[in-house]
This record gives sequence, C-alpha cells and structure tokens, in this order.
Amino acid sequence: MRFIIQLLSQLFAPATHQFQIALKNPKTAQKAVQKEICNRLVNSEYGNFLDIQTIQDWNCIPIVEYEDIKLWIENESNKNCLLSEPILFYEKTSGSRSAAKKIPYTRSLRRAFNQMFYIWAYDLIQNCSFVTGKTYFCISPKFEESDEIADDSEYLEGWLRFVLSPFLVLVPNLRKIKNPEEFKEKLCLKLLQEEKLEIISIWSPTFLKVHLDYIAKNRDKLLMKLGDRVSPKRRQLLLETEISWTKIWSHLKLISCWDSAQAKEQADYLRSLFPNVLVQGKGLLATEAPITVPLIAAKGCVPLINCVFFEFEDEQQNIFQLHQIQPEKIYQLIISQTGGLYRYRMGDRVRISHYYYNTPCLEFLGRTETTSDLVGEKLREDFVRDAIARLELHDTFFKTLVPISQPQPHYLLLLDRADRTPHAIAQHLEQQLMEAYHYRHARRLGQLSPAEVLVSESIPDAIVRYQTQLGKTWGDIKHPLLWNIPLQLPLFLDAIA
Repeated sequence: MRFIIQLLSQLFAPATHQFQIALKNPKTAQKAVQKEICNRLVNSEYGNFLDIQTIQDWNCIPIVEYEDIKLWIENESNKNCLLSEPILFYEKTSGSRSAAKKIPYTRSLRRAFNQMFYIWAYDLIQNCSFVTGKTYFCISPKFEESDEIADDSEYLEGWLRFVLSPFLVLVPNLRKIKNPEEFKEKLCLKLLQEEKLEIISIWSPTFLKVHLDYIAKNRDKLLMKLGDRVSPKRRQLLLETEISWTKIWSHLKLISCWDSAQAKEQADYLRSLFPNVLVQGKGLLATEAPITVPLIAAKGCVPLINCVFFEFEDEQQNIFQLHQIQPEKIYQLIISQTGGLYRYRMGDRVRISHYYYNTPCLEFLGRTETTSDLVGEKLREDFVRDAIARLELHDTFFKTLVPISQPQPHYLLLLDRADRTPHAIAQHLEQQLMEAYHYRHARRLGQLSPAEVLVSESIPDAIVRYQTQLGKTWGDIKHPLLWNIPLQLPLFLDAIA
C-alpha cells in the first residue's frame, strides 16, 4: 500500500506544482482563468444575449444569483445555453436555506474538482505518514429515487476512483438502502471492522458524532452482528464503560470536515474526542465550484486560483479582484467557473486570514443575510450567535435556534446537553433576544410567544431523521446556528421519540 500511496503522490505532483507557481503570481493566474472563462461565455447563447465579445466587456456581465439565470440553466430542451460544452449531469445543492438549485456539471468543472483533490491529497501525503491509506469518504445515501451523486468520490474521474478503490471503505449495496436506520447500522458495522482506518472524510462534524453515539448505544447488537469479524481486543474496547475512540481506530490520522462558522464548535468537539488526530477543515467547497483547498503547508485554506475566477464585493458594493482585497475587511464572494456560472454570487462572507506565497488565504465567515423572520422580528445569524454565546452553555455540542410557526409563532433552542434546566436557559435566552428591536416589538405586540428550550441527547440524530424525511440528502445536511425555515414541530418530535 505504501508503494501505491507514493505512486499517487507522483501522479498528483504536477497539478500541485502548477498550483504553487500560480500562487506566486496570483494576478497573472487569475487573468488567465478569467480569459478562459470569458472565451467560453463569448461562444455561448448567454454570451450572445449579453453581447459579450471580448474580455474588455467583462464588467458588462451582470452579477447574478441562481434565480436570475434559472431559465438559462433549466431550459426545457436540456441544452447548455451557458456555454458550448455538453452537460454531464445536474447536481442539486443542499437547499438548507432556500430551494435546492440544479447546477450543471461539465467535464471542465469536474476537472476543477479533480484538481482540488490532487492538490489536497498531495499535501496530505507529504505531511502525514499514511501506511494503509484506508479511507471513508462521506456517503450520501438516497432514501428516495434519485439520479444525483450518492458517493462523494463520484465527483472524481473514473480512472482515479478505480485507483483509489482499494483504499475506500464502502457500505455494500448503498443504493438499495432506503431506510436511515438501516444505513446507520450498516455503516457502523463497516467502520468497526476497519481497524486500520486512517482517514475519515465527512461534511458535517455531527455526521460522525451521530454514528459514534449510535455505536455507544447499540454496542451489544453491533457486536453480535459482527461476530468474529472483530478481534477479541477490539471487542473488549467496545465493552468498556467509556469507549475510547482513539483506541478503536488507533491508526486514524485525519478527519476532514467543516470546521468554520457554525461548525467550529462541533469540529472542536471531534478534536476533543480524537486529540492526536488532525481534524482539518474542508475549506470552502460548494456544489457550484471548488473554492478553497485546505493545505497543511499553508496552515489554512487557499483559493483555487488556476481553476476559478474570484471577485469580492465590500459593504459599499465595490467589486475587487483577488489581488486587490485587504486584510481585516469582510467581502461577499462572487465566482466565475468553467461550468457556465459567470459572476455568480455565492452568498458567502469571507476575509483574508493570512498569505501563502503571494496569495491570500480565505476564511469562511458564514452566509450572507441569514435572517429568520416569522412576523417581522428579523433575527440575524450574527446577532443570534452572540446571544447564544452569552448563555455560556458549557460542554454543549449542538446548538441551533429554530423558528416555530404553529400553533403560536416562537423560537425554540435545540441543545443536546445542558448544565442548567431548560426553563432557566429559556429565560436567559429570552433576555438576550429582547435586545433586538424588532424581536422585542413583536413580543410586546403578542405576535411571538417567549422562546423555549428543548434538551435531548437525541437532537443531532433527530435533525438528520427530520431532514431526510423532508427529502434532504444526509451528506448535504447542514446544522446552521439559525434556521430561517420554520421547523415542523410534530414531525420533529416524532423523529426525536
């Protein structure tokens, strides 16, 4: 296996070296990508409609959101009106804050995702002492019929999936599993058999915690089903009162997951469970494009400047290119990529964390304009984050505030554990929320009832059950600090029971 790992390193080296050259002169690299993308636009129906003829017309391209170009993407003829390259498939965004979007994937866009993987993998191989290379890639089970990607490794090219196949830990007959509990059991059984697992690549940190909790609660049943497929030593470790996860997977070297914005505390919790394992943030990776790649060598997330063209909008709506942005300032991210999205507003807020070579590394700060508004209270995520921080909820892994519209509008804070009674926390929370003018006004008018708190260790798992019942893909489920879509409380309570 070590020989294959080193061979992969050699295969990934050229892409990494080209990327490093680009990082030394980001302005030149971005200009080349901008020109390539503009040439694709010029030769498209969308480009003809906008009358874009050369790169000198770049500022005539409108900055858009999905709804602005939806008809160009979802045209009835299934023709790619945004560029001349054929569409391989459509992939849906998670739709956690709005309706899911259908993003067209072309070979060029898929190649960009592969470039990101090459660079990331090369950096890991150079900085981590992998021996077995055994890897679990987050699998997104489809609990209803769908043609979308199921295994996240399907973003990669066929030859690469073939080369990586001996390293991958896969659940057998994944596509046939339609029940969340069946998936959970089969995944836990598979992971427990992998004593030499070295890499876990997931999206939300709660995905792993939910499965660790499942193992702890169902260890007898799982051990009975495993039989002699686990060693006596491993069986004994699982029977201990307090399971040591670092002993269960003693070869584990890397957990890759979201670790910024609302996922920071959840990722930190995984770090406490696996103190000797590198818990590395995913960087900014979206269905629309690979945006930043996390590098150990860079000590942060580096923009993929030779595949995606970046623009940044400040609070005064001024537009800047990558080489023009300033430290300490916060920007909204606008991207152009090779799959047909031009000057596309991502809805993400970023800032410079530091520089690697001559290129600014980007820190993801959260979504823009995340607001919950049942009756005009206009609660913003940044305000809610500060309010919950002032509650001083020690040792609480999961926190999320959800709006409830029926029978009486109010807010419900979901916690997996607490060091005080729910009533005491709710009183403190209400005091904090009343600091917001519109929330206070709605409360005084009787439009909102007081905030409530629900504490249960099952809440992270219940969120997954609830979301999958609504048709969400497990691997896409996010856990924002503030929901802006009302929670269907009866359905959620059924999931938590």
